[in-house]
Amino acid sequence: MKYVTKPVLILLIAISAAVSYFTDTFGVVIDKEMIGNAAVTTQAEAGHLLTGGLALHLAIYALIPSLLIAWVKVRHRRFFAKAAVNFLFIAPALVLSGVLIYVNFAGIAYALREHRDLMVRFNPAGPISSAVRYGLSTYRERNLVVQPLGTDAKEGSRIAAAGKPVVVVVVAGETARAMNFSLNGYDRETNPELKALGVVNYRDTTSCGTATAVSLPCMFSVYPRAEYSDWKARSTENLVNVLTHAGVLVTWWDNNTGSKGIADLINFASMTRRKNGPLCNNGECLDEIFLADLDKKLGATTNDSVIVLHQLGSHGPSYYLRYPEAFRRFTPDCRTPELMSCTTEEIVNAYDNTILYTDHILASVARLLEKHQDRIAGAMIYMSDHGESLGENGIYLHGAPYAIAPKEQTQVPFIAWFSKPYQTAMGVDAACLSTDADTPKSHDNLFHTVLGMMDVQTGVYKRSLDAFAACTRPAEREKQAPGFHAAERRLRAGPGGVL
Repeated sequence: MKYVTKPVLILLIAISAAVSYFTDTFGVVIDKEMIGNAAVTTQAEAGHLLTGGLALHLAIYALIPSLLIAWVKVRHRRFFAKAAVNFLFIAPALVLSGVLIYVNFAGIAYALREHRDLMVRFNPAGPISSAVRYGLSTYRERNLVVQPLGTDAKEGSRIAAAGKPVVVVVVAGETARAMNFSLNGYDRETNPELKALGVVNYRDTTSCGTATAVSLPCMFSVYPRAEYSDWKARSTENLVNVLTHAGVLVTWWDNNTGSKGIADLINFASMTRRKNGPLCNNGECLDEIFLADLDKKLGATTNDSVIVLHQLGSHGPSYYLRYPEAFRRFTPDCRTPELMSCTTEEIVNAYDNTILYTDHILASVARLLEKHQDRIAGAMIYMSDHGESLGENGIYLHGAPYAIAPKEQTQVPFIAWFSKPYQTAMGVDAACLSTDADTPKSHDNLFHTVLGMMDVQTGVYKRSLDAFAACTRPAEREKQAPGFHAAERRLRAGPGGVL
């Protein structure tokens, strides 16, 4: 035991120091989801958090205490003598704790019942238990068997009669919060290009989670947020697989940290591996890296296609690296990942520049679809995975437990654009859609909306969750498969088969 005590104490102090830095600096909670985020992060992404502030914090709160522990000489007694001495100190403390808990039991019980997130805030017990839970769940999923979904999928009569390839570009945004979009009433003009295009913008859209590792798989999952779990997502095929079953050519281009398993069975390309001149630096690329390749692909497309663009978007804390100099419109902007060294104005300015740049990327995608409209019927749909806190109530970044997450992290933009050939071929009334802009939407809608956009007929499609269905002219759509309700019950139950 005497050879274990000091190493264990030093380890606990190191963990506590690291956790305290991120909780004190960014206001984050190190729960299971946050551990999962850390486990799948990239070197470039992690590098933005390895700052001088972190090094100084660890030196003061981890290195110095650890050296003191290592320096102190402990006189070890025999077991029973040690137990007796320890008992004299521990017993009174336990008695006092018991009395205090008894006297305040009603308040403590209420707090723990209503605020379960308090348990994961205990440092270092909370982060350690979260890491253990993450490790156990990862171990259980090591031999996961993915269940097929929507194998009955087929293209409907409308897309078959389109006369040209139908192409939908799905832009999966990163860390964009709805409240900083001028399309949603923000007092700064952060969406000048989209405004000029006349897009359809849904002003009240809620995310499935507050971190990419949760929200991205949930967005592409058949399960609504109320029924979603990581296990269900990993063990069931998703939107891109159902589209593939229908004969749609699906491609995933990633400028982020990967597809989180969504694109494992389809054509996947990481844009960050290209290190393409001025657009890339230190393993990260500006989102403009999509555009040249997209132009070429649209010019050569001969199949009905869905192209997913997974943005780097507004990922922090290094917001200033997410946009080129030409889009540094709001100044002074925070030019460091150490947000504590910047004013609130500088942080917001840098973040708003990322939204301005995303506006340009989305508008550029729409213009490319319009450029090729003589040979394709194109449309674009954009949803961000989650929002971002910029210091409101002392909270920064994202990843807060959903139950207590601020609206800045859960309210996300949802935007669509349709070319004239697409509207004609697929019967979509964009003017009608604009009248529905204030109706609440969520990530639950993406799966069924994209299926509807590609006129995919399958038993797992739900018209009630298709955001565009009410404004799409009726077409000859086959009835749902006879086994639909049984299939739906199985989906709700998940792989375990229990509702």
